[in-house]
Amino acid sequence: MPQIVHPDETIIAIKNVTSAPEPVTCANCQACCCQLEVRIVTDTGVPFHYIEYDKWGSEVMKRADDGWCQALDRNTLMCSIYENRPLVCREFAMASDECVTERDLAGI
Repeated sequence: MPQIVHPDETIIAIKNVTSAPEPVTCANCQACCCQLEVRIVTDTGVPFHYIEYDKWGSEVMKRADDGWCQALDRNTLMCSIYENRPLVCREFAMASDECVTERDLAGI
């Protein structure tokens, strides 16, 4: 490790305090986006038992008591209705700025 000698001859070790964040992949995704409210705006085939209505009458994905999407498989953290997921979920790209922001907010 490089060192700097201070004028009073104190040796101060230099260390790299910055590191690149780990890239977001399927292997380290923690599905924090599955805690966001998801409004259903198009028909993608979401099974009816995963749909509820908000206070304005809009269709939204049903969420468990703890706030997680009902369609999330808790064992794999993968969507159990992936082929029929809502448009919002299709557009929420892994490792996008929005994804990284949600991970930061979740402390991941």
